[in-house]
Amino acid sequence: MFVITDVTIWNGNEEILENNNLFIRDGKIEKITKELDSSQDYRMINGKDYIITPGFIDVHTHLGVSEEGVGQEGADFNETSDPVTPEVRAIDGINPREEGLKIARKSGITTVQVMPGSANVIGGEMSVLKTTGHIIDEMIIRQTSGMKAATGENPKRFHGSKGKMPVTRMGVAALLRQKLLEAKKYIEKENQECNLGLEQLAKVIRKEIPLRVHAHRADDILTVLRLKREFDIDVTIEHCTEGHFIADYIAKHDVMVSVGPTMSSRSKVELKDKSWSTIKTLMNAGISCSITTDHPVVGIEYLLTSAIHAIKNGLTEQQALKTITSNAAKHLGVEDQVGTLEKGKDADFLLWKGNPFHQQSELQRVFINGKEIMD
Repeated sequence: MFVITDVTIWNGNEEILENNNLFIRDGKIEKITKELDSSQDYRMINGKDYIITPGFIDVHTHLGVSEEGVGQEGADFNETSDPVTPEVRAIDGINPREEGLKIARKSGITTVQVMPGSANVIGGEMSVLKTTGHIIDEMIIRQTSGMKAATGENPKRFHGSKGKMPVTRMGVAALLRQKLLEAKKYIEKENQECNLGLEQLAKVIRKEIPLRVHAHRADDILTVLRLKREFDIDVTIEHCTEGHFIADYIAKHDVMVSVGPTMSSRSKVELKDKSWSTIKTLMNAGISCSITTDHPVVGIEYLLTSAIHAIKNGLTEQQALKTITSNAAKHLGVEDQVGTLEKGKDADFLLWKGNPFHQQSELQRVFINGKEIMD
């Protein structure tokens, strides 16, 4: 057990706690207080002139399934044998020794969601994990955190170019609708042969997990919200690139969104209106937002840089911190465990020399589950 003394704490809830002591025991936050307990044998770390933040969270990545610098041999994020593959699971393709995970933890990203890619209309299940470890089953903190789906150009381009459905946005929506209907009927019908894909898609119908849908253009976002109403399911909007055009309408639907990777180029038509002001517009409408790199589209090490750009375009520092800590934890359904610095939560935190949002400030130390990361 140890304590970081006399430190300034940015707790992830837009609170700044100055000259406090952060007590860590058994990988958890034991307490945060201005009082030092001299009766117990805590190892002391002097935190004077330092800032502590929660470990950062990227809600939308392909870490471990799209391996850094490997090529086809490490490309395990799109099961493109069919446009609808709810039966696959990202956890079965994650390489925990992949270089991107090392870069993530060195950059202060302590929790990530890893998901299938967006070539398929339905891509499969995703998982939330810590970025340290060598055994994926021990790194996982939420094994099934959502079902991936995708609208727009990606599934059209990949499967449509082969003359397979979907060729149009109508086809994308029809496939989504058909499979959701099949999953609904699968639940209602007893004593039938097990179907792995429908078993996993049934979790969406039962609201055990959300459907997390890749949607850039405003009309694709509207299609997702239409399906949410039709099937009474939970959804998150992933990317939400044109969300600023329809922010007030999105706000009526009780959804969370991830925004990004805004640092990417305008590599396709549906990205032509991407803007750093999108997240501010969405948050002003009352929508819970997170920022993502969509690694490897943008390197995971640029998550903080993305938040800095959001600050330059209207967010306060504490709002920006929420987009990569507490809001991100809620987006993933792991807010009881990570995302803020509070008693009882995992001891995932970063020690900074200087303001974290000043690019010249140094990240001094990274802790995950109360253990300092040394690589």
